[in-house]
Amino acid sequence: MKQKIFMYLFVFAVLLVLFQYVNSKRIFEDLNTKIEKRDNRIKKHEDSLEVLNNAVLDASHFNLERNEDALSYFENDGHVISELIPFVKDKLYETNESKGEHPIVPYSSSEGRKMMINTVKLLNHKWIIADFSDGEYWGEIFLTYEITKDMQVHFNLVESFLYPFD
Repeated sequence: MKQKIFMYLFVFAVLLVLFQYVNSKRIFEDLNTKIEKRDNRIKKHEDSLEVLNNAVLDASHFNLERNEDALSYFENDGHVISELIPFVKDKLYETNESKGEHPIVPYSSSEGRKMMINTVKLLNHKWIIADFSDGEYWGEIFLTYEITKDMQVHFNLVESFLYPFD
């Protein structure tokens, strides 16, 4: 009788170990599958990030903040770049406050509206590109600028265009 009990306990223990092994193997394979899927997603996202980083670098090529030669030009004149860039943008935005027609935008606005410069991008130490609108018509302007010793900014319109209105 004692031998039969030990035999049943032994068979039960073997079945329990076999069940544990099969179950653990299945869990292990599921985890490996999840890890592979996650690694593939991470690789896909890393590739997407690389493409986006390259696009940002390409888009920011003509940007004063990334142009070492233009920055050196201002630093040699004793300007602090972190203060100068907002200063120039603010001076250009201040032209929106002038009475009557805009002093830089060469197009008349529609009735009851005023042309306003919306977005400004400093390309280098001499050039600016900006867009303007009156809410109905819009366009872009290309300017040159110069900063005098007494911190006055002079803008010169080089080129402009107005998008056609449908």
